[in-house]
Amino acid sequence: MKRRPISPFSLSFLDIMFCGFGAVVLLVLILNTDTVKARKQTFADLRSEAVKLQEQVLTGREEMVTARNSLRDTAQELVTTRGDTEQVIRSMRELEAEIARMDADTQASREHIAALSADLKQLDADKQRLGEKPAAAAGARVHRIAGEGDRQYLTGLKIGGKHVLILLDASASMLDETIVNVVRRRNMDEAQRRAAAKWQRARATTEWLVSQLPVDAQFQLYTFDTAARPTAAGSRGHWLSASTATDIQSALAPLKAIAPQGGTRLYAAFAVARELKPAPDNILLITDGLPTQGRDKPKGTTVSPEQRLAHFDQAAKSLPAGIPVNTILLPMEGDAWAAAVYWRLALDTSGSFLTPARDWP
Repeated sequence: MKRRPISPFSLSFLDIMFCGFGAVVLLVLILNTDTVKARKQTFADLRSEAVKLQEQVLTGREEMVTARNSLRDTAQELVTTRGDTEQVIRSMRELEAEIARMDADTQASREHIAALSADLKQLDADKQRLGEKPAAAAGARVHRIAGEGDRQYLTGLKIGGKHVLILLDASASMLDETIVNVVRRRNMDEAQRRAAAKWQRARATTEWLVSQLPVDAQFQLYTFDTAARPTAAGSRGHWLSASTATDIQSALAPLKAIAPQGGTRLYAAFAVARELKPAPDNILLITDGLPTQGRDKPKGTTVSPEQRLAHFDQAAKSLPAGIPVNTILLPMEGDAWAAAVYWRLALDTSGSFLTPARDWP
């Protein structure tokens, strides 16, 4: 049986209703699908917005914590700065008070100095009125030695006094610091002996001592080997003036012509203290060891350490009492007792003892 083609005009009411219901259902399904898609998109957008807001909140919290910490640090720095400022203010006030006190002390010192100057001027005027010479200024020395680099030497030597006797050892031992070289140099001509480094140093020491004498002092310079002689011609037994240029030059200039030689007789050097009138009140001794001869002429050509000690004791006992002896001991090989003996002499006479450095004076 053949199926009859369906004509749209031959559809029944039921067919039409069924088709309409399917179309409605299809439309509803389409609408639901679009709605679901729209909702998902909305949810996705909302979720993205929520995540973004959450990130902004977290960032804001971090910035708030940082700002809070910065505020706390700033407050701490402010407290510290305020404390430092107060300390600075206190220090400034203390400095101002100290400056004011120093100004007052300075003013008082100036007034005191002015008063002393006025007193000195009055004393000089009184002395002139009485026929006395005013005291010489401290910087009025006739002979000056500044030293290398204008150095000032702190020696502890007692150079003062009214009558100062300087004794310079000019024996052969002053040619060198070793026995071998002393023996070798003592056989040289006078020019070579005068040029010996140790002797040049001894001369420089003597000249420095003369330059340090008080300007109102009198002095005498003797050299000694086996005998003692004044360097200034015709001045034996007489004092020279430390404030007179001619006296100083007459004592120092002859040193250039002296060539060390012979033995050492300290007894003859100390005997000068008994010859001078008035007696010296200070002795400056430049030597390098114990004497090799005593009061009497030696019988042999050699001398033992014990004999040298005996010669020294003999010379020391011949000194007038109460005269300080200040010894400058230059180096010499093989004379181990010399330093102790001259140190003891300084103690016994209330003098001083110096073993100078190689670049002194």
